[in-house]
Amino acid sequence: MTARTADVSRKTAETAITVRLNLDGSGQSRLSTGIGFFDHMLDQIARHGLIDLDIQCQGDLHIDGHHTVEDVGITLGQAVAQAVGDKKGIRRYGHAYVPLDEALSRVVIDFSGRPGLVLNIPFTSGMVGGFDTQLTHEFFQGFVNHAGVTLHIDNLRGVNAHHQAETVFKAFARALRAALELDPRTAGQIPSTKGSL
Repeated sequence: MTARTADVSRKTAETAITVRLNLDGSGQSRLSTGIGFFDHMLDQIARHGLIDLDIQCQGDLHIDGHHTVEDVGITLGQAVAQAVGDKKGIRRYGHAYVPLDEALSRVVIDFSGRPGLVLNIPFTSGMVGGFDTQLTHEFFQGFVNHAGVTLHIDNLRGVNAHHQAETVFKAFARALRAALELDPRTAGQIPSTKGSL
Protein backbone atom coordinates (compact mmCIF):
# COMPACT_ATOMS: atom_id res chain seq x y z
CA MET A 1 0.00 0.00 0.00
CA THR A 2 1.26 3.46 -0.91
CA ALA A 3 1.95 5.60 2.14
CA ARG A 4 -0.88 8.06 2.73
CA THR A 5 1.22 10.91 4.01
CA ALA A 6 1.47 14.63 3.33
CA ASP A 7 3.71 17.57 4.14
CA VAL A 8 2.12 20.96 3.43
CA SER A 9 3.33 24.46 4.26
CA ARG A 10 1.34 27.68 3.97
CA LYS A 11 2.69 31.16 4.57
CA THR A 12 0.76 34.43 4.50
CA ALA A 13 1.21 37.82 6.11
CA GLU A 14 -0.89 36.48 9.02
CA THR A 15 0.34 32.92 9.59
CA ALA A 16 3.14 30.48 8.81
CA ILE A 17 1.99 26.88 9.08
CA THR A 18 3.44 23.43 8.45
CA VAL A 19 1.28 20.31 8.59
CA ARG A 20 2.74 16.83 8.35
CA LEU A 21 0.46 13.82 8.65
CA ASN A 22 0.12 10.10 8.16
CA LEU A 23 -3.47 8.91 7.71
CA ASP A 24 -2.45 5.38 8.70
CA GLY A 25 -0.64 6.34 11.88
CA SER A 26 -1.15 5.46 15.52
CA GLY A 27 -2.45 8.80 16.81
CA GLN A 28 0.85 10.47 17.68
CA SER A 29 0.86 14.25 17.68
CA ARG A 30 3.19 17.24 17.90
CA LEU A 31 1.16 20.42 18.06
CA SER A 32 2.03 24.07 18.55
CA THR A 33 -0.45 26.77 17.52
CA GLY A 34 -0.06 29.12 20.47
CA ILE A 35 -3.65 28.41 21.58
CA GLY A 36 -3.63 25.73 24.25
CA PHE A 37 -7.25 24.61 23.95
CA PHE A 38 -6.99 24.47 20.15
CA ASP A 39 -3.93 22.21 20.47
CA HIS A 40 -6.02 20.03 22.80
CA MET A 41 -8.74 19.75 20.14
CA LEU A 42 -6.22 18.96 17.38
CA ASP A 43 -4.84 16.25 19.64
CA GLN A 44 -8.32 14.71 19.70
CA ILE A 45 -8.23 14.50 15.88
CA ALA A 46 -4.88 12.71 15.99
CA ARG A 47 -5.66 10.38 18.87
CA HIS A 48 -9.19 9.35 17.92
CA GLY A 49 -8.61 9.46 14.17
CA LEU A 50 -5.40 7.40 14.45
CA ILE A 51 -3.65 10.04 12.38
CA ASP A 52 -0.05 10.96 13.12
CA LEU A 53 -0.22 14.75 13.10
CA ASP A 54 2.46 17.42 13.33
CA ILE A 55 1.15 20.98 13.16
CA GLN A 56 3.40 23.97 13.75
CA CYS A 57 1.91 27.45 13.45
CA GLN A 58 3.17 30.95 14.03
CA GLY A 59 0.18 33.28 13.86
CA ASP A 60 -0.73 36.86 14.62
CA LEU A 61 -2.12 36.05 18.06
CA HIS A 62 -1.46 39.62 19.17
CA ILE A 63 -4.61 40.40 17.13
CA ASP A 64 -6.66 37.32 18.02
CA GLY A 65 -6.89 33.63 17.19
CA HIS A 66 -9.01 33.93 14.05
CA HIS A 67 -6.29 33.70 11.40
CA THR A 68 -4.44 30.94 13.25
CA VAL A 69 -7.49 28.69 13.65
CA GLU A 70 -8.87 29.27 10.15
CA ASP A 71 -5.52 28.83 8.43
CA VAL A 72 -4.75 25.63 10.34
CA GLY A 73 -8.09 24.31 9.08
CA ILE A 74 -7.16 25.28 5.52
CA THR A 75 -3.70 23.69 5.71
CA LEU A 76 -4.98 20.52 7.39
CA GLY A 77 -7.60 20.21 4.65
CA GLN A 78 -4.91 20.56 1.99
CA ALA A 79 -2.80 17.91 3.70
CA VAL A 80 -5.67 15.43 4.01
CA ALA A 81 -6.56 15.93 0.33
CA GLN A 82 -2.95 15.34 -0.67
CA ALA A 83 -2.60 12.24 1.50
CA VAL A 84 -5.86 10.58 0.41
CA GLY A 85 -5.01 11.03 -3.27
CA ASP A 86 -7.52 9.67 -5.80
CA LYS A 87 -9.64 8.08 -3.01
CA LYS A 88 -9.47 4.60 -4.50
CA GLY A 89 -10.54 1.96 -2.01
CA ILE A 90 -11.68 4.28 0.80
CA ARG A 91 -15.05 3.81 2.46
CA ARG A 92 -15.84 7.46 1.60
CA TYR A 93 -18.55 7.96 4.25
CA GLY A 94 -18.08 8.10 7.99
CA HIS A 95 -20.17 9.02 10.99
CA ALA A 96 -19.79 9.04 14.75
CA TYR A 97 -21.65 9.92 17.91
CA VAL A 98 -19.47 10.86 20.88
CA PRO A 99 -20.62 11.67 24.43
CA LEU A 100 -18.73 13.40 27.21
CA ASP A 101 -20.70 13.59 30.44
CA GLU A 102 -23.79 15.71 29.62
CA ALA A 103 -22.66 16.59 26.08
CA LEU A 104 -23.33 14.57 22.92
CA SER A 105 -22.30 15.33 19.34
CA ARG A 106 -22.82 13.71 15.94
CA VAL A 107 -20.55 14.18 12.91
CA VAL A 108 -21.16 12.80 9.41
CA ILE A 109 -18.60 13.17 6.59
CA ASP A 110 -18.52 12.38 2.88
CA PHE A 111 -15.33 12.54 0.79
CA SER A 112 -17.49 13.69 -2.09
CA GLY A 113 -15.11 16.17 -3.69
CA ARG A 114 -17.74 18.85 -3.00
CA PRO A 115 -17.06 21.25 -0.13
CA GLY A 116 -20.03 21.71 2.16
CA LEU A 117 -20.47 22.46 5.83
CA VAL A 118 -23.58 22.33 7.99
CA LEU A 119 -22.67 23.13 11.58
CA ASN A 120 -24.95 23.46 14.59
CA ILE A 121 -23.18 23.96 17.91
CA PRO A 122 -25.12 26.10 20.40
CA PHE A 123 -22.10 26.91 22.55
CA THR A 124 -22.96 27.91 26.10
CA SER A 125 -19.85 30.09 26.36
CA GLY A 126 -17.98 32.35 23.97
CA MET A 127 -14.57 31.32 25.27
CA VAL A 128 -12.94 28.11 26.48
CA GLY A 129 -9.56 29.02 27.91
CA GLY A 130 -7.97 31.20 25.24
CA PHE A 131 -10.10 29.73 22.45
CA ASP A 132 -12.98 31.69 20.92
CA THR A 133 -15.71 29.10 20.32
CA GLN A 134 -16.93 31.02 17.22
CA LEU A 135 -13.70 29.93 15.54
CA THR A 136 -14.84 26.30 15.52
CA HIS A 137 -16.88 27.19 12.43
CA GLU A 138 -13.89 28.90 10.79
CA PHE A 139 -11.69 25.85 11.38
CA PHE A 140 -14.15 23.39 9.85
CA GLN A 141 -15.04 25.75 6.97
CA GLY A 142 -11.37 26.02 6.06
CA PHE A 143 -11.02 22.25 6.31
CA VAL A 144 -14.00 21.35 4.09
CA ASN A 145 -13.10 23.93 1.45
CA HIS A 146 -9.65 22.43 0.97
CA ALA A 147 -10.23 18.74 1.73
CA GLY A 148 -13.23 18.71 -0.62
CA VAL A 149 -15.62 17.05 1.81
CA THR A 150 -19.22 17.45 2.88
CA LEU A 151 -19.42 17.71 6.66
CA HIS A 152 -22.42 17.79 8.98
CA ILE A 153 -21.74 18.62 12.63
CA ASP A 154 -24.42 18.69 15.32
CA ASN A 155 -23.92 19.16 19.02
CA LEU A 156 -27.12 17.47 20.16
CA ARG A 157 -26.86 18.55 23.78
CA GLY A 158 -24.42 20.02 26.24
CA VAL A 159 -24.09 22.47 29.12
CA ASN A 160 -20.32 22.80 29.43
CA ALA A 161 -18.69 24.46 26.41
CA HIS A 162 -15.47 22.50 26.88
CA HIS A 163 -17.47 19.28 26.70
CA GLN A 164 -19.40 20.52 23.67
CA ALA A 165 -16.22 21.29 21.74
CA GLU A 166 -14.47 18.10 22.78
CA THR A 167 -17.35 15.87 21.69
CA VAL A 168 -17.41 17.65 18.32
CA PHE A 169 -13.69 17.19 17.67
CA LYS A 170 -13.69 13.58 18.90
CA ALA A 171 -16.70 12.72 16.75
CA PHE A 172 -15.04 14.43 13.78
CA ALA A 173 -11.94 12.31 14.34
CA ARG A 174 -13.91 9.07 14.51
CA ALA A 175 -15.97 9.94 11.41
CA LEU A 176 -12.81 10.92 9.52
CA ARG A 177 -11.14 7.65 10.49
CA ALA A 178 -14.15 5.63 9.29
CA ALA A 179 -14.39 7.47 5.95
CA LEU A 180 -10.68 7.14 5.20
CA GLU A 181 -10.48 3.47 6.12
CA LEU A 182 -9.54 1.23 3.21
CA ASP A 183 -12.27 -1.26 2.34
CA PRO A 184 -10.81 -4.60 1.18
CA ARG A 185 -14.01 -5.32 -0.78
CA THR A 186 -13.49 -2.25 -2.97
CA ALA A 187 -9.71 -2.27 -3.31
CA GLY A 188 -8.60 -0.06 -6.17
CA GLN A 189 -12.11 1.20 -6.89
CA ILE A 190 -13.43 4.75 -6.70
CA PRO A 191 -16.44 4.70 -4.34
CA SER A 192 -18.76 6.52 -6.75
CA THR A 193 -20.96 5.64 -9.73
CA LYS A 194 -19.35 8.62 -11.49
CA GLY A 195 -15.98 6.89 -11.49
CA SER A 196 -14.26 9.86 -9.86
CA LEU A 197 -14.52 11.96 -6.72
